[in-house]
Amino acid sequence: MKMQAFTHYTPTEIVFGKASEDKVAELAKKYHGSRVFVVYGGGSVVKSGLLERVTGTLEAAGLKVETIGGVKPNPRLDFAREAVKKAIEFQADLILAMGGGSVIDTAKAVSHGAANPDTDIWEFWSRKKKVEKTLPVGVILTLAAAGSETSDSAVLTNTEIQVKRGLSTDLNRPEFAIMNPELTYTLPKYQVGCGIVDIMMHTLDRYFTKTKGNQLTDEIAEGLLRTVIANGRIAIQDSHNYESMSEIMWCGSISHNGLTGLGAEKDFAPHQLGHELSAKFDIAHGASLSAVWGAWAEYSCMEDVDRFVRFADKVWGISGDNKEEVAQKAINATVNYFKSLDMPTCFSEAKEIGIKTEDELWAMADGCSYKDTRTIGAFRVLNKEDIFNVYKLANK
Repeated sequence: MKMQAFTHYTPTEIVFGKASEDKVAELAKKYHGSRVFVVYGGGSVVKSGLLERVTGTLEAAGLKVETIGGVKPNPRLDFAREAVKKAIEFQADLILAMGGGSVIDTAKAVSHGAANPDTDIWEFWSRKKKVEKTLPVGVILTLAAAGSETSDSAVLTNTEIQVKRGLSTDLNRPEFAIMNPELTYTLPKYQVGCGIVDIMMHTLDRYFTKTKGNQLTDEIAEGLLRTVIANGRIAIQDSHNYESMSEIMWCGSISHNGLTGLGAEKDFAPHQLGHELSAKFDIAHGASLSAVWGAWAEYSCMEDVDRFVRFADKVWGISGDNKEEVAQKAINATVNYFKSLDMPTCFSEAKEIGIKTEDELWAMADGCSYKDTRTIGAFRVLNKEDIFNVYKLANK
């Protein structure tokens, strides 16, 4: 399969650098915001003083401001529904996310819900209704990971039925993203590690494709992976290293705005495998991905060993005459890198995951395959039995 036709649409205005959050009022007005509804997470933006600074800047510019905090990792549907009601009552005309991927995805859900007050937002995520109008979303990024600040996707977790779903639409793309690497300095090591894994996986899930001859896109993906790996080694030890955090932050945006997979069919099987773990065990997204990737790679490698050989050479600098050995070395190098970040690389290394029987693995495979009604992936297409086999490999 050769390079495919594509449409590339990345309209988000990016304002990058130190003190870039000072431009928030200017940007809000540019995108017709007068009543700004601010969504944030667990309180770090409060403790750091960022929330007070930003709301003060907005109010000083004559804008009305309302806030809601408490977004959790694996963003919850019930919280998003509550935020939608509050945004409608406030008559918000711009939603401002202050945080990482979970906060941004929640803000996207709020924007859809506030623009469609007669529709429950889960109707969009369960594919019963299509998003046709929304409110503008702005972002002040405090965690480099999900790339949601420039992506067309958003996830929500319905805790009542233990289901995590993603929604892709161009109406998910924020109008602007403020990116100051200094705002990531408060992150604990675990979150830095999760972010690095997430960035890598957004590119790896595009890179492992059967599309051939896609030279520029492949080079972009490989360069991004090398950059994340090199700077991740520094950032995991020193999250106050501005240069490394800058590179990681920019890689996070590029990894999920579509650029690293243009002209190729995407795989995203590890993401689907990880979503089931997050829904069942509430494990952090990045950790769910590192816990399944090695098993997925082992199971899928021989589908196109040459792709893994290229990955070995271009990303890890590994070469040799025996293709299978080279491919295995690349898988090992990736898994060992995840370990160096203190990320789980199998289920037993993740404290949140406790699986004791194969019946539990089959139940997860059933959930991931939507009760055996869909397959996942494109590099190697996985049915329910394949999904079970990958989970079994990871359950060590």
